Amino acid sequence: MSSPDEDEVPAIQTGPKGVINDWKKFKCEDQDTPPSKKELLRQMSNPQSDDIPDRLNRKMSIQEFEMIAEEDEKCMHCCRFLRRKEMHKRLSFGPKFDSVVELDSAEAFLEVIEKAHRLTLVIVLIYEDGVKGCEALNSCLDCLATEYTSSKFCHIQATATGAGERFSDNVLPTILVYKAGKLLGNFLSMTQHLSEEFFATDIEASLSEYGLLPKKEFATCPDEEDAGVEVE
Repeated sequence: MSSPDEDEVPAIQTGPKGVINDWKKFKCEDQDTPPSKKELLRQMSNPQSDDIPDRLNRKMSIQEFEMIAEEDEKCMHCCRFLRRKEMHKRLSFGPKFDSVVELDSAEAFLEVIEKAHRLTLVIVLIYEDGVKGCEALNSCLDCLATEYTSSKFCHIQATATGAGERFSDNVLPTILVYKAGKLLGNFLSMTQHLSEEFFATDIEASLSEYGLLPKKEFATCPDEEDAGVEVE
């Protein structure tokens, strides 16, 4: 039978976990330990503390819910953007261009039409210096070339075509549209059907009306820029 003194000795746990728990318990009972640290040690010694379920069951605030919902929406927005970008890459064929090509001879004119990729639209402006509307139309093509990079925009002076008699001043400026070596559109005196002051959007509308422009190149919408999505 054990003595009273032996009954008062607490049972010492063995093994690594028992030693750690006994050490934590000892630290909690240390009079020099600050109350805040004692509470922390108590929680470490007893992970099933009564206040943990309370924290887990606490209702989410409106602000927290809105923050989580906003992050989820941004994530979904970025995923949709990346999927569209990947699909655009898969559906984009043929070479890309970003500026208007100057043709300086009839040979260059024929070569650009005959050697173009079969899926590439070739849009040629025939102009002459000093003819009304030619300079403005040239500027419009500069703008369209940056937006429709799958199409090849070119211009050539009427005198350089080798058929200047066919392109007199009264039919200039003229726009010719080719694809796979075939003439799809022939717009003589292009500016006669436009207002006195016209813009690239007017030329775009005229060509699109006859289905002579592809869909616009993939671009980043403002919302996607705000979401921090980087477009290569």
